[in-house]
Parts: sequence; structure tokens; C-alpha cells
Amino acid sequence: MKDTKEIAKSTRTHRKLHRIVGSFLLVFFFLISLTGLLLGWKKHSGGLILPETQKGISADLKGWLSYDSLNTIALRALSDSLPGQSPRLDRIDARPDKGIVKFVFKDHYTEIQLDATSGKVLAVNQRTSDIIEQIHDGSILDFLFDTSDGQIKLVYTTLTGGGMVLLSFTGFWLWYNPRRIRKRKEQPE
Repeated sequence: MKDTKEIAKSTRTHRKLHRIVGSFLLVFFFLISLTGLLLGWKKHSGGLILPETQKGISADLKGWLSYDSLNTIALRALSDSLPGQSPRLDRIDARPDKGIVKFVFKDHYTEIQLDATSGKVLAVNQRTSDIIEQIHDGSILDFLFDTSDGQIKLVYTTLTGGGMVLLSFTGFWLWYNPRRIRKRKEQPE
């Protein structure tokens, strides 16, 4: 069994490591916490963070226009609403229960919602939630620097995740070791 001096020395080492890692990653943990909080509330933000999903006239897939036709309408709506923005699509999000299709673009944070049956443009929105999500996971830097495979996100999540594991480990010992020392001092010799 370790004596109290060895436990105290170990605690000082854990405290120093905890302080260094915590100081280095403080800003990142603050950003992750803040953006995580916002993402948790995005569906309850009244459209401030995540645009409200509109409702189309029919949920019957048989009456829907083809994706090709809807894509043409979405690209026309993009050039009319936001001239000069890149038409590169990131994804097409179909919502059969709402009768709509969302077109989300790769090079900017815009979504266009179309009625899937008539092709009517229901909304052109800024996707603030996508920006917040990219800040949260670090991929905003990959977006800004146009990296190919999310290398910056990988480094960011490795550092912050590894840092959180290390802080959890050292934090446990900072909590537990003083209790061990106190218990040993209370024991009769």
C-alpha cells in the first residue's frame, strides 16, 4: 500500500496535468458546450436555429414530381433568391410525411424547401444549425480551408475527446486521493 506522501505526490502530478490540459483546451470545451446546448435546443428555437419544415399539399409519393424536376426548380429558386451562389448540392432531404423536399447546398448554408407535388417554393432559408454543428465538431475549419477528408475535424475531435478523457481521469484522482489520505490518517497505527 502506498503511504500518504506517495499519494500526495501522485495527486500533485495529477493536479498539474489537469491544470495544463484544462488550460489548453478551455476555449474548445467552452465552444463545444455552447454549441452542444444550441444544438440540443435547435428544434425548439422557433426557427432561429433550425428552419421550420413547411408542409406540402400531399404526402402521397405517387403524385410527387421527379427529383430531376424538383432539382431544376430548386436551382432556379437559388439563382433567383441568391444570385451567384454555388449550385453544388450537398443533399436532398425528402420528408414524405410533410410532402416536401429540402435541397441543401454544399458551398453555403442555404436550404430550399419545395412542395414535392406542385414544385412550389415553400421556403428559402439559412441553415444556422449547420454552421453551429460544424463549429461544434470542428469541421468548420475543413469547410473554410476546403480540405478533402476532414483532416482538421479528425485532429480537433482527437485532441478534445482525448483531453476530456484525460481530464476525467485526473479529475477522479484529484477527488479520490484526498479521501484516501484522510482515511489513512484516521486509521490507528
